[in-house]
Amino acid sequence: MAAPPPDATSQLAQVASIVPCGSDGVLLRVIPRTPFGPLNAGRFFMLRRADGVGPLIPRPFSIFKQEGDSIEFLIKVIGPGTQALAGAAIDSDLTLIGPLGNGWPEIAPEPVNIMLAGGIGSAPFYELIQSKLAKGAAPESLLMIYGAATRGFLYDLEAFEQLGVRVLSTTDDGSHGFHGNVLQCLEAEWAAGRVSESAQLMACGPEPMLKAVGRLAEERKLKAWLSLESYMGCGVGICNGCVVATRPDGELGSWPNAKCCVEGPVFANEAVRL
Repeated sequence: MAAPPPDATSQLAQVASIVPCGSDGVLLRVIPRTPFGPLNAGRFFMLRRADGVGPLIPRPFSIFKQEGDSIEFLIKVIGPGTQALAGAAIDSDLTLIGPLGNGWPEIAPEPVNIMLAGGIGSAPFYELIQSKLAKGAAPESLLMIYGAATRGFLYDLEAFEQLGVRVLSTTDDGSHGFHGNVLQCLEAEWAAGRVSESAQLMACGPEPMLKAVGRLAEERKLKAWLSLESYMGCGVGICNGCVVATRPDGELGSWPNAKCCVEGPVFANEAVRL
């Protein structure tokens, strides 16, 4: 039976900064009372205000950046929970539950790792790129294709471009970068011979995008990992609010459903059925 990770805790964290980002987002940086060591990219925390303002049920957010004792989250402000977090006072306290989930597995950088991000789905990729470069991956072995409906939803694009790897941006309305979605951009790169056709795919974004990535990986017989943006109530495997169907012939097929919060949020494409 899957259970919360042994290093998960519930503690208070002080709000260090809140900076607007994109058309409707913020970068929320907090300093936990008890610092964490290096955390695996793709893991997440459940956050809520400690003063009772906003919903009592915390909201899940991927680790965007970890610098020293601080952790930064990239938040799209869309409802009462995210509005309350975006409106927190500097130096006030948040309840921080985590780190949760398993994050990205160790994946060899060869021949090429292609990261496909849709909107706020870019959040789990910053630390992934940082960690791969720190472990000796060649910058040319990493490609990030970052797509959104329009330029304002390419959150903190400049931070990714400064990492030293190839970053391609795409927008549905053509307001920035390639005119189209991330998969159309990838197909164009393949057609032009600018990226290996035996690449490995990692994706995070809206479910229709993840389904399309999964289908593409199956058609081209590519390895792919999907980070699911699932609604969660508890984050620790109790409420069963974030289940995803498993494939009977996959690594999780001994049970019909997997919990995104404890067995994910990153899954091998062949393990789940979206």
